Amino acid sequence: MSDTPEIAQKAPYPVEVTAGKSYMWCACGRSAKQPFCDGSHKGTDFAPIRYTAEADGKVFFCGCKATGDSPLCDGSHSRL
Repeated sequence: MSDTPEIAQKAPYPVEVTAGKSYMWCACGRSAKQPFCDGSHKGTDFAPIRYTAEADGKVFFCGCKATGDSPLCDGSHSRL
């Protein structure tokens, strides 16, 4: 099994989040419900990462799965 996630897309996913709500970010890149987990990681070494919104507003979830600031985009897709 590869320890490298699949690139879902080479751009972030802008998502309107709600303060206090938790979101499960897909870390493996296999989910059909990007950027969120749908359980496609089962059988791999990957696990989703929980993100709890601190405030209402737009955040940018990583789509390339190479961010150093999981689960949010840090611009790593520009180097792929």
